[in-house]
Amino acid sequence: MQKTDLSIYNNHPYYPGAGAIKRALWYYVNTIFFRSGLLPVSAFKVFLLRLFGAQIGKGVVIKPGVNIKYAWHLKIGNHTWIGERVWIDNLLLVTIGSNVCISQGAILQTGSHNYKKTSFDLITGSIVLEDGVWMGCGAIINQGITMGSHALLTSGSVANKTMEPYSIYQGNPAVRVRPRTIE
Repeated sequence: MQKTDLSIYNNHPYYPGAGAIKRALWYYVNTIFFRSGLLPVSAFKVFLLRLFGAQIGKGVVIKPGVNIKYAWHLKIGNHTWIGERVWIDNLLLVTIGSNVCISQGAILQTGSHNYKKTSFDLITGSIVLEDGVWMGCGAIINQGITMGSHALLTSGSVANKTMEPYSIYQGNPAVRVRPRTIE
């Protein structure tokens, strides 16, 4: 029976989309101004994200303790809220629409590994959160997933497949439990 051998792991052909200096600078900016919570002011964080290549709309709120892997792989619409301790592990583009709420401790992960290969190859896929989406506290969305307009992923749920618009998803794996009605 075959076994995983991490000594042969190679993430080729993945490329993070920026040179080593830019990646190193972003690592420290992310650690000091985003992850640490030393600077609770969203406007400055938005400025830094744009400086590193992110496309950010107006009225975006970014709470303390947020971890963003690569700013240049991030696109956020208008009036979106990103809660405390959110982790955006964006090896590829993460597109977040307008009026989206990503609650505390939520995780957006664009990468995983192929557990069927001895070399544990990297698997990646972009994530799209359309307008009006709400991710509850501690929710997880995996690589290659789209949350349709105004879909809701409840607290602690794990999304492994695309979610329909105006629908509420719950559980691990998340399943559609009912429509989302907004009054």
